[in-house]
Amino acid sequence: MSSETNAEPAPPLRTRAAARLLVLDADDRLLLFRLVFSRGALAGRTHWALPGGGIEPGETPEQAAIRELHEETGFVVDDVGMSVGERSYKMRLPSGEVIASHETYFLVRIAATSEINRDGWTELETEIIAEHRWWTAAELKATSETVYPGNLMMMLEQAGVAS
Repeated sequence: MSSETNAEPAPPLRTRAAARLLVLDADDRLLLFRLVFSRGALAGRTHWALPGGGIEPGETPEQAAIRELHEETGFVVDDVGMSVGERSYKMRLPSGEVIASHETYFLVRIAATSEINRDGWTELETEIIAEHRWWTAAELKATSETVYPGNLMMMLEQAGVAS
């Protein structure tokens, strides 16, 4: 008897490219959103994350970052500069689908901390974004809350914001 199995290899994961933003105010505080999932595959999970989202067909990561910044915050910039980092990892979506995510990060400075404009939020963003907060590097280092990406402090250090 043969020990071979007839199992077919799993299909490759769908890939999702995204642009994320390290948004800093004049006091070097970083904008994060607290995501709270109340249903679906991520129900009961909570974490803090950077603004940003998927890159649409035909967009560059820079164009997506500019668009996402406006949609999620109301802040308007003409340029996001060079990427300050990239990350690829497997990610579970609220639907339960596991995808291969590739994120490109940009650092943007805004002159003044103002209220977030939610007019551009999707239905999902309205459902899961519970609050926003401007964090100092010291607060980020001291928090016991889950903050993504895991290498956020390293990116801030490399950008000269945290030591």
